[in-house]
Amino acid sequence: MGEAASPHNPFRLGLLSLPWALFNRPSAQLGVLKAYLENAGAGNLAVTSLHPFLGLAKALGPGLYHEISQQVWLCEGLYAGLLFPEQRPHLGPFLTRRLKALPQGKGHSLDGLWAKVEAHFAGWLAATDWQAFDLLGFSVCFNQLLSSLHAAREIKKMHPALPIVFGGSSCVAGMGASLLAAFPWLDYVVHGEGELPLAALCQALAGKAPLPPQVLRQGQAGKMAVPAVCQIKNLDRLPPPDYGDYFRELKSVFAGEPFVPEIPVEFSRGCWWGKCTFCNLNLQWQGYRGKSAVRMREEVETLAERHGCLDFSFTDNVLPLKEAERFFPALAAAGKDFRFFAEIRVTQRGRSLAAFRQGGLVTVQAGIEALSQSLLDRLRKGATVIENLALMKEAVGLGIRLDGNLITEFPLSGEEEVEQTLECLDFVLPFTPLATAAFFLGHGCEVAEKPDEYGIRAIVQHRHNRRLFPAPVLKKLTLLLNDYCGDRVRQRRLWLPVVRKVAAWRRFHAARKTPAHLVPPLSFRDGGTFLLIRQELPGRPTLHHRLRGSSRSIYLACGEIRELAELEGRFPRIGREQLLKFLGELAVKRLLFVQGTRYLALAVREKE
Repeated sequence: MGEAASPHNPFRLGLLSLPWALFNRPSAQLGVLKAYLENAGAGNLAVTSLHPFLGLAKALGPGLYHEISQQVWLCEGLYAGLLFPEQRPHLGPFLTRRLKALPQGKGHSLDGLWAKVEAHFAGWLAATDWQAFDLLGFSVCFNQLLSSLHAAREIKKMHPALPIVFGGSSCVAGMGASLLAAFPWLDYVVHGEGELPLAALCQALAGKAPLPPQVLRQGQAGKMAVPAVCQIKNLDRLPPPDYGDYFRELKSVFAGEPFVPEIPVEFSRGCWWGKCTFCNLNLQWQGYRGKSAVRMREEVETLAERHGCLDFSFTDNVLPLKEAERFFPALAAAGKDFRFFAEIRVTQRGRSLAAFRQGGLVTVQAGIEALSQSLLDRLRKGATVIENLALMKEAVGLGIRLDGNLITEFPLSGEEEVEQTLECLDFVLPFTPLATAAFFLGHGCEVAEKPDEYGIRAIVQHRHNRRLFPAPVLKKLTLLLNDYCGDRVRQRRLWLPVVRKVAAWRRFHAARKTPAHLVPPLSFRDGGTFLLIRQELPGRPTLHHRLRGSSRSIYLACGEIRELAELEGRFPRIGREQLLKFLGELAVKRLLFVQGTRYLALAVREKE
C-alpha cells in the first residue's frame, strides 16, 4: 500500500473520471468535489480534475465513442482486455458482435479498436505529471470500473508511493470492500457520498486527522463492518460545481469546440419515492435531500454565464416535487432559452409538466417500467397503467421528448402480465416508443435482498462478468450487476412477443421520419361543434374520424383521466348504457384507453 511520504502544502489532490463517461459533458462528481474541497472541505487543498475520456473521444471520433459509451459490456470489455490480456480469447467474439451492431462500428475491427484505446491510454499516462499529486481519487460509476482499475494499476507501477482512492456508485458497501480485496494497487475506497469522507482522507494523509470510518483501507476492509454513510445535510451550502478543468481540456483536445457541452447539475440526491423493488440506484445515499428552487436557479444561471452554455442535465434520480414547481416557472419568467433533461415520475404531469416545459424541460426519462397493472404493483411503482399513458400523451402534446423502459423478464411474471402488456402496446402506438430492458439483478435492490419472494434460488455472478474477469479475481468481487438461478429461461421465452412488438413499434416511428412530439400519429382538430381526428396505423391508410355534438364534448372531457361517475355527472342527459357504449366504441378504435372505470382520450391536439 502506498503512503504519501511528505504531502505538500497545499495538499495536492487529483480527481479522475475515466472512459466511458459521456464526452459532451463534464463529470458532475468531479465538479462538485473540486468545488467543495477547495472552498469548504479540508483546509489548504489544491484540486485538479482530469478527464481522459475527452482524449479517447478525439482518438476514436465522437460518434463511435458515444455509441460505445451506451453499451455497458462493450465499455467494460475493451478495458478488461487491457487489464487482463488473458481474457481476450473469451472477449473476442463477444465484443465483436457488439461492435458490429453499432452504426459506426462496422468499419472497425476489435483488434484495431483495442490498439487505439491502448495507444490513447499510453499517451495520456506518459503525458501526465503524476508526481504533482499527493493523492489520486477516481470517480467510478457506470461503465468506468475496468478503465479505472487499469489506470490505477499502471499509475501504481510507476509511482508505488502515490495513494489511490476509489469512490462512486460502483464502490458502495460490500462492493468497495471487495475491490480492495481483489486489487492490491488500490489503497482506499470511500463508502457513500464523497465530500466529507474525501476531505477527511486528505486531512488524514496530511497528518491532521484520523482516517474516517467511511474510508475503507487496504488490508482492513475484510475485517470491518461497513459503516454508515457520512453526508452533507443541506445541499444549498454546496458551492456551484467547478467545471473549469473540463473546459480547459476540451479547448485543448477539441480545438474549436465542435460541440456545445451539456452541463450536469443536481437538484437533489436520493429518491423521494424509494420503493421500487428492482432499483439499486440509491445505495450511496441515506434519505432524500434537495436544493431550494432559489439556490438551483442561481447555480444554473452562474454556470450558464461562466461557460456560455444553455443545455443542462439534471443528475437526480427524480426531480423534487415542490421545488421543481417553483424553479421552472422562475426560469420561464427570466426569458432565457435554457434546455433541460431530467428524470421524473409519472405523477409529475398536468400543470406541473406544462410549467416544466415552459421553463425549458425538453427531454425526460420517465419511470414507466410496465404496461401491466399487476406488474406495476409488483415493481411497486405507485402508479397505474392509465397514468403511464397520460404522461406519454402529455409529453407528445407539450413537445417533450420522453425516454423510458419496459422491464421484461421480471421474476415470476406470468402470461397474464404479458398479455396485458401486448394489448396495451396497441394503445401507446401514437406515442414515443419505449425501449425494452430485460430485468437484471442489481446488487442491493429489494429483489436481491428478498430472493425467496421472487422465486430466486441463488444469486450468482452475471455470465458476462465471467468473460471480463479471471475466475480467481471474480470470486473475490461483489459487483453491481448480478445474475440468478430461477425462472430466467421461462421469462425470456415468455416476454419475446413483447420484445418483438416493441421493435415493430419503434420501426413504425422510424419510418415516419418525424418524431411524434412534432407530428403526432394520433391528433385532433377542433371545429367548435365537431372534432376531426387523424389516426395513422402501420400498413394501413390514414384514418379520419369525425365526432359531433355531445360525442365531441365527451371526447374532449376525456383529455385528462376521468372517472365514469364524473362523466355521468357532466353529461346527465346521456344514459349510462349509451355512454358506456360510446366509450367502448372509441376504445375498440384505439382512440381512448380504459382502465377499470377510468378513461383517457389518446389523441393530441394538432399543432399549428
